[in-house]
Amino acid sequence: MEDTRTRARCEAGIDDREPAGPAAARAIDALDVDGLRQALRTEIDERRRVQCMAQIQDQAAQLALDLLVTEPDITGFFAAFIKTLVEECDSHACGVWIVDEHGAHCDLWMAHLHGELHQPGKNGWQELALPREDMSAHLLAYAEGWARTVEYRSDDARLPASVRAFNDRERVESVTVAPLLLGSRALGWIAMSTGDAAACQQSWRVALLEAIARQATLALYQSRLAERRRLEDRRKAILEERNRLARDIHDTLAQGFGAILMQLQAAQREADTLPTRLAGTLDTAVHLARTHLIEARRSVAALRPNAADGQDLATALARLAELARLTTDVPIDVVVDPMPSLDVGVEREIIGIAQEALTNAARHAHARRIRIHASAPRDLGFRLSVADDGRGIAGDRRNGGFGMTSMQERAERIGASLTIVTAPRSGTEVVLAWQAASAHA
Repeated sequence: MEDTRTRARCEAGIDDREPAGPAAARAIDALDVDGLRQALRTEIDERRRVQCMAQIQDQAAQLALDLLVTEPDITGFFAAFIKTLVEECDSHACGVWIVDEHGAHCDLWMAHLHGELHQPGKNGWQELALPREDMSAHLLAYAEGWARTVEYRSDDARLPASVRAFNDRERVESVTVAPLLLGSRALGWIAMSTGDAAACQQSWRVALLEAIARQATLALYQSRLAERRRLEDRRKAILEERNRLARDIHDTLAQGFGAILMQLQAAQREADTLPTRLAGTLDTAVHLARTHLIEARRSVAALRPNAADGQDLATALARLAELARLTTDVPIDVVVDPMPSLDVGVEREIIGIAQEALTNAARHAHARRIRIHASAPRDLGFRLSVADDGRGIAGDRRNGGFGMTSMQERAERIGASLTIVTAPRSGTEVVLAWQAASAHA
């Protein structure tokens, strides 16, 4: 028995010094030479598969590094990635879907189809007969696809009817969708369609798709981090420049107008001895100096809004109204409903928008009344309305001017929407709507 076992091991090419796998050991013990050979084939195939997977991962990582050097822009990086994927897998098409930050919506970002790269606004994007919206809705709704790769046959009942019809027209046999998975969060999906669904080929394609998806996820995440840093640096630079301008206005124009006003008022006290016409001219000069001093101080306040300083939002809005009443005779009403506490950064931008809208209304609207209303609909977010009953804003000025641009930029920084409703002789309403990220889930 021992000789037979040794001969079987020699025929199989197994060295006595190397331990056999569990399946091989059981086959040897049972003197099942055919079973031993099959077990060895299985182990060899498994080893080859593992080596192949490792090689695919290594090649995908190397490709990612090469593309990061040659395609530093994330759009170019993904375009080159999916082009390579289509060519290497001999596939029909490949598309990239990106999920928004709240995970509530996704769009087709780019697609490689019929040998060409297509992106929104380029290469006849709108004319492409792609079932974009239906596939987007499916990706969002299909929970299984958020965590792992999903393979579909072309006529898979899980796919929307429009997608199945597209597959039939394009002679697609299989569709594979891999999530761009970062931890437990999916940033989007890469979907690849092929006309050959042979099992051996498909297994290799899935492995390559998953390897590329992992590298693409890291690149996308790093790109978003870099973009956030750029936006934060830009925001800080803007704040620093606004502070510098505010200091310059305060230290030069405001102080200068203040000094001029003091001198004119001193002269005005001697007006009894001056001719009537000269006294009238002096009164006009005092009025102009006072007006421009107020405007200079208002500009400083607009550039450096006192957003928080330990005050809650209701107190800050009331303070803005109180300061505005010093420079206008127009009644200003402030209504603040009960609301949850907001992040300091969010409050700062809200106050900045309120101040700009209030300044515009007091300065330009020729209104009879101004109303500020802050509320928290369903405790999910925040809504600010600054309305007046003045002359309205001309159409060519609604989206122009530094003030309008400043308000829009502030709204974008906190992910809010800004709407300006206006009509001639019917007044203007500036509406800011902000919703916490958790409310979108």
